[in-house]
Amino acid sequence: MICVFVYGTLLTGEVNHQIAAPYLRHVEPGAVCGRLYDFGPYPGLVLEGEERIEGEWFQLDDEALVHLDALEEYYGPGQSNDYERVWVRDALRPEREGWIYVWNDSRGCAPIREGSWRAYVKKKS
Repeated sequence: MICVFVYGTLLTGEVNHQIAAPYLRHVEPGAVCGRLYDFGPYPGLVLEGEERIEGEWFQLDDEALVHLDALEEYYGPGQSNDYERVWVRDALRPEREGWIYVWNDSRGCAPIREGSWRAYVKKKS
């Protein structure tokens, strides 16, 4: 089993959730510290700052990681990745830790001040 923190289109009920769903064993809410950015159809997260970013912790079968890596265009350490996969701890429960897909910088995108992709998308609609 692996744990992955998701904060955008992989969230339960969102457009890419079906990629994780076959491997999903448990979901619980969580948060990480960082900054969320609007890339249009999906967000990016940078692990800097103290904003609390809402999301979900997925407990998944190990084979899910290859599918999530493909979605996030993560090819491995030192490769030309769209997102980097790094280890992170929950902002409220430090005993909860796992993988997260993040950007290295904002890429010039607008910040999402709500700290929640869902709240931001709802507000935009």
